[in-house]
Amino acid sequence: MKILVVSDTHGRAENLRDAIHIEEPDRIYHLGDGQGVEDDIWKMSEAPVECVCGNCDWGTNLPNEVVLDVGSHRVLLTHGHYYGVNYGYEKISEAAHNKDCDVVLYGHTHVPTIDHYDDLIIANPGSISSPRQPGREHTYMIINVSEDGQLQMDLHSLEEYDRAHGNKGCY
Repeated sequence: MKILVVSDTHGRAENLRDAIHIEEPDRIYHLGDGQGVEDDIWKMSEAPVECVCGNCDWGTNLPNEVVLDVGSHRVLLTHGHYYGVNYGYEKISEAAHNKDCDVVLYGHTHVPTIDHYDDLIIANPGSISSPRQPGREHTYMIINVSEDGQLQMDLHSLEEYDRAHGNKGCY
């Protein structure tokens, strides 16, 4: 199974559409700050979608977090702003442990990362529309779930795809 993980699209449906077209995922996780894009994901792909609410998602009915069993792992999906992820993983780690999760997927910082902290995998796909990391590439994450339930997480960017295919993207 292939899962596309995105965050912080901030209304930029075209970048999300591109990532869905490139990856053709079996599932999609949106980690908040879609600002309306989450309403359109259903039209872009037939893949089942899980979305959580971000700090810029005003007036939405989306949950603040979702816990899912993915392969042999228990995964917490959250935007991260309630846990102070800009300042460290202590609070989000505690929340994950309280929910018996061993993987945390979060957004909010717009910086892609896959870290190991306090016996957890804590990962952020970055932002597909408003990147903040050096190089400012528009990033997303792919999680491949093996038949034995293990997770392989990889960060990708729209620019990486364009370089590999000789395209000139406009983001």
